[in-house]
Amino acid sequence: MTDLSRLADMAEILGALVVIGGLIFAVLQMRNIRQQRRELAAIELFRFFGNAEFNGAYQRILHLPDGLSAAELEAKYPGRELCAMLICTTMENIGVMTYQRIVPFRIVKNLIGSSTIVLWRKLEGWVSDLREEIGSAEAFEWFQWLAEKLEERSDVDDLPAYEAHKSWVPTNLSSDF
Repeated sequence: MTDLSRLADMAEILGALVVIGGLIFAVLQMRNIRQQRRELAAIELFRFFGNAEFNGAYQRILHLPDGLSAAELEAKYPGRELCAMLICTTMENIGVMTYQRIVPFRIVKNLIGSSTIVLWRKLEGWVSDLREEIGSAEAFEWFQWLAEKLEERSDVDDLPAYEAHKSWVPTNLSSDF
């Protein structure tokens, strides 16, 4: 009977080890999936900024003075309202993805941080007028939120990447994956 009870104890211990091993494996898999999701979101973020339509709108808005009203934009720069709308809807989506932690804030800051702040400065007056016109303070709220958060976390002493990371070297120079 002692041999049988010893075997039962060993089986219990083995079962507990298998369960613990399964839990560890599950946690590691969840981390891996979360990392893959972030990487895919970063790629999608890059694709937002990589399409020709957005780039054209970006270029046309970038050269506007800061804070134009909707009336000024329409009168002085005909056709740019569509560019403003494209920029705002894109940035709205990115703001939501950042808030929901789908895309890490650090990646957003590194990829589009300064551009977001500049674009918000250009379009803030237009957005304010649009909100009044449609009677909704929520119009492009996530674009504003994102620009404000990026500005809060920017530092006057922040160096551009080409200066801040001059000494960076890749960890693996091999072409193997």
